[in-house]
Amino acid sequence: MTKAHLISFVARSKRRKETLALLSKNNGLSQPEIMRELKQYKSHNSRTIKELSGKGLISCINPGDRSFKFYKITKKGRDILKEAERIS
Repeated sequence: MTKAHLISFVARSKRRKETLALLSKNNGLSQPEIMRELKQYKSHNSRTIKELSGKGLISCINPGDRSFKFYKITKKGRDILKEAERIS
């Protein structure tokens, strides 16, 4: 996926932008913390995390832990977020 496609992917979803913005302000957050901060339903939050993770915009800090995973934004995620915020 090209950089332009990633920027568009993030810019067209409020949830994706909010999740990346929240993670850019914190070192690592768990899925329940992200849900609570953004006031999202679990299913929406899970889908957003899966999408962002799949594109390499966020990463799991502790992938071996099945019950309580922490996520952080990647450098690629920061760059894409900055561009998405600029155009929207």
